[in-house]
Amino acid sequence: MSELFRLDGRVAFVSGAAGHLGRAMTRVLCEAGAHVILNGRDRDRLKAFASEMSGFSVECAAFDMTDIARVREFFAGRERLDVLVNNAVSMSVKPFAALEPSDFEQTYASAVTAAFEAVRAARPALKASGRGSVVNIASMYGAVSPDARIYASPDRQSPFHYGPAKAALLQLTRHLAAELGPEGIRVNALVPGPFPRREAVSSDFAARLASKTMLGRTGTADEIGGPLLFLASGASSYVTGAALAVDGGWTAW
Repeated sequence: MSELFRLDGRVAFVSGAAGHLGRAMTRVLCEAGAHVILNGRDRDRLKAFASEMSGFSVECAAFDMTDIARVREFFAGRERLDVLVNNAVSMSVKPFAALEPSDFEQTYASAVTAAFEAVRAARPALKASGRGSVVNIASMYGAVSPDARIYASPDRQSPFHYGPAKAALLQLTRHLAAELGPEGIRVNALVPGPFPRREAVSSDFAARLASKTMLGRTGTADEIGGPLLFLASGASSYVTGAALAVDGGWTAW
């Protein structure tokens, strides 16, 4: 049974690899035996993270996923790709009254358009794998709206341009699954719930987040690893077009 979750000899690409959840996702793919390509905009940050992954097979690919020409160039040079994780997102956190159309454009471009372009560019390499798996990282706020009552002030709640972009990513996942299914490429989404950086939030806010979940606690970054590995590996060989909630029951109330 454990062999179903192994990724020995496979190549994975993770955008936003040096981020909070990106690090945990990268680590689990490495521990399962994959060679992981670390993507992000900050070359120095990527190199520092790669040095932390001593003993595992990794390489750095520093570029912005919204640079479509660069995305196409990169994936055109890959003969085979087994796992593509679209995790990166870029946004400016602003209160409702301060939002501009450009804020929506930035978030949509990084969360949705970039994911589409990455999959389209990587399609030949994913097909060559014979077992290609795409995992799009969405959010609980793509399924439900934020509860303003748990935030300290209106300007600190989840931005209005974030949830709609993640909702679009969920629908894109279904469209891509239908398009690529005949080629044996699976496309699924992870839908994380509250995974706050402990050092970045107050204990009071963490408690309010925890109260919204059925398990009565927030998630730790390493808890995203198992669900990702399931979707990336042969353990989910008959799963496509699915959205797997990893939210402690937040969206199931």
